[in-house]
Amino acid sequence: MKVAFLASEVIPYAKTGGLADVAGALPRFLAGLGADVKVFLPLYRAVRTKGLVLEPVIEAASLEMGGRSLDYAVHAHRADRVTVLFIDRPEFFDRDGLYGTAAGDYPDNGERFAFFSRAALETMRALDFSPDIIHGHDWQSALAFAYLRHVYGGDPFFARARTLFTIHNLAYQGLFEQEVLARVGLPPALFNMNDLEYFGQVNALKAGILYADAVTTVSPRYSREIQTPEFGCGLDGLLRSRAGVLHGILNGVDYRDWDPATDRHIPRNFTPADLSGKKVCREMLGLEFGLAAPEDRPVVGMVTRLAGQKGLDIVCEALDDLMGLGLTLIILGTGEQKIQDFLLAARKKHSDRFGLKIAFDERIAHTIYAGSDIFLIPSRYEPCGLTQMYAMKYGTIPVVRATGGLEDSVQEYDPRAGEGNGFKFLEAEAGPLVEATARALAVFKKPGSWRKLVGLSLIHI
Repeated sequence: MKVAFLASEVIPYAKTGGLADVAGALPRFLAGLGADVKVFLPLYRAVRTKGLVLEPVIEAASLEMGGRSLDYAVHAHRADRVTVLFIDRPEFFDRDGLYGTAAGDYPDNGERFAFFSRAALETMRALDFSPDIIHGHDWQSALAFAYLRHVYGGDPFFARARTLFTIHNLAYQGLFEQEVLARVGLPPALFNMNDLEYFGQVNALKAGILYADAVTTVSPRYSREIQTPEFGCGLDGLLRSRAGVLHGILNGVDYRDWDPATDRHIPRNFTPADLSGKKVCREMLGLEFGLAAPEDRPVVGMVTRLAGQKGLDIVCEALDDLMGLGLTLIILGTGEQKIQDFLLAARKKHSDRFGLKIAFDERIAHTIYAGSDIFLIPSRYEPCGLTQMYAMKYGTIPVVRATGGLEDSVQEYDPRAGEGNGFKFLEAEAGPLVEATARALAVFKKPGSWRKLVGLSLIHI
C-alpha cells in the first residue's frame, strides 16, 4: 500500500504541538507494517538549520497558481523506512516561524499552504508515486482535497486514491479573504456556504471536511463533542452532516521516543519493575528549578502552552489554593503574555515551591514527565492530548479535566475497587481543579496506595 502524508509539522523536523508528534510517529508505524510511506513537509528555515543530509530529488519544477508561475524544488530525507519529501520555496518557507511571529500569523498563510498542498500533489505525479491513500492533517493541508476535487477531478493519476482528513484541533480553521481563491488557483464559485465560504471568508478546513472520503479526529469523545454547538466552532452543522464518515480514533504514542527505560533526556533511566531511577529524576528536577523536593511533598508538573485553551487561566485563579495544598509546582511552557506575567509574579510569591521556565526545552520537558509525581492538564477542551499518555508511561499520575481525549484515556481512580489511572474534574473552574488535585494528594500521602496507583497507570498505557 502506498500512503502519502501531508502535514505542516513533523517530528523531528519541525514542531509547535502534538500534530508533529502524530505526523512523525504514525508514518513510521505504518512503514513498519510494510506500507510505502512518503511524508510531505515544507522546507522551513528550522529544518535547514538541523544539518540534515537532504537528497535533491527534483531540482527545478514550477506550477501555475493564480496566474503566477511558482518555482520550487524537492529534497528527500530517509529515516525509519519513511521518506520525507521537503517542498522548497524560500519565498514561502525560509522564515523564522512556521506559521507566524509573536506579532501574529503571516498574512500570506493561505497562499503558503495552498502552494504546499498543490506542490505535494504535483510531486507525487513527478515521482510517479500514485498513492492508495492521501492523508492530510489540519487546515494547512486541507486545500489538497479541494484541488483533488476541483482541479484534478478525473485525472487518472489520482483516480484510485482514497482520501482521509484528520482534524487535530477544530479551533484552527485557516480563515482568509474571498480573493484568496483566485490567488491559489481554485474556482471562485467555491465561495458559497455549501463549499468553502464561512461567514464572509474562505475556510480552508472546510475543504478537508467536505471533500475527503473520510474524516477523523484524534479521540472518540472529541468526534462527538465537535458535532455540538459548544465545541463545534461554528462547523457543528457541517460535521453532523458528515457524521457517517466521521470517526474518532485516539492518538497513540511512539514509545521508542517516550520510554523511561531508554530515554536519553532524563537523568536516570527506570522501569516499572525498578522505579529507583524516578527518585533520581525527581531530585534532579528540583535542582533544575532551584527547589527542594522532599519525599513527603508531591511534585506537580506541567508542560504546556500557557493559553486559555489549556486551562492556564484556571490554574492562575486556583494557584494560591493549589499551593495551599502543600505541593511543589513546576511549569514549563510559553504562551499568552498575560498568563506569563501572572505566573512570573506568582513565582516570586511562592519562590520556595514554584518552579517556572518560560521556554520550551525537550530535555527539561522529559525530566518533568519523569521526575514529577502528578501531572496537571486542566484543558478547557482537548482533542486528544498526548501529555497524559507520556506522563503515565513515566509513572506520573494525571489530573485532568474530563474533556476530549483526556476523558477517553484517563479513568478516575477508585481506591476501594483498586481501579483507575488518574483523577478527573468536570467543570472548567478553579474549585473543581483544586478538589481533584486534593484527591490525588490524599492518595499520595498513603505510600502503599500510591505505589498501587502508579502500577495501574503503567498498566493502562
